[in-house]
Amino acid sequence: MIGRLLGHVVTETPEGSLIIDVGGVGYEVLAPIGTLGRAAKDAEGRVTLSIHTAFRQDSLELFAFASEHERRVFRLLVAVPNIGPKTAVTLIGAIPPQELATVIRNGDLARLGRVPGIGKKIAERILLELKSKIAELQGPGEARGAESTSTPDVASRVLLALTSMGYKPAEAQAAVRSLGEPLDGKNMSELIREALTRLSR
Repeated sequence: MIGRLLGHVVTETPEGSLIIDVGGVGYEVLAPIGTLGRAAKDAEGRVTLSIHTAFRQDSLELFAFASEHERRVFRLLVAVPNIGPKTAVTLIGAIPPQELATVIRNGDLARLGRVPGIGKKIAERILLELKSKIAELQGPGEARGAESTSTPDVASRVLLALTSMGYKPAEAQAAVRSLGEPLDGKNMSELIREALTRLSR
């Protein structure tokens, strides 16, 4: 089972698929939006990713995360009935784990429902299943039981803005990825305008 990869990113697709070159071997992985901007990089430009290996009857899939904590949150999500790996990846990309802890604590059904692919019934199930696991959703540096004050990262906010305008999740994700990384610190309005320009091409 693969649990960690250290290598160079050689390919990144709008759908979130990455190919990581590790010693001449290319591993194809699926990662949440913003993963490369959050992941640790060494002096040679190699990125370190925590990996979840999913075995299926006819395939093997790798899901990549910027930290071990994100991987743990992913595993909590896929343990919820009717939440598949790809839905969990989308959710982590739209709502960072620290904010997700606050969403669960507050029972914020509307916030969960705005994530592409998450309907009302699934959102209700997430709140029910994870209500007792808020401490596990919080980052290792946060005090247990403390209110999280984190906000969505810029990429997640641009994605939400585009889907709120009626664009399909796949189209919106492709536009956000085309903006490059990292997006933190950049002007939101300008990023949204640029993403809309790319969508109209």
